[in-house]
Amino acid sequence: MEVLLFGIAKDIVGSSVLDLSGLKSKPASVEELIHLIKSDFPEFKKLTSLAIAVNGEYATNGLSLQAHDEIAIIPPVSGG
Repeated sequence: MEVLLFGIAKDIVGSSVLDLSGLKSKPASVEELIHLIKSDFPEFKKLTSLAIAVNGEYATNGLSLQAHDEIAIIPPVSGG
């Protein structure tokens, strides 16, 4: 399971992809993924918002995740 990262999310992790394939217990839902990410990378807790897209669509916290899903973290976007 890989998670694509953009913007500040990419800067926090230090990579454009977060590989979760090595985890014994993979997140079963978007909510579990968010909890895992904030636990492993506390800087995510400072963001005002954080959206998750699964297979090209914004996902709710209760959405179940499958190993083959395309997952992306979409950080807040500032205007200007």
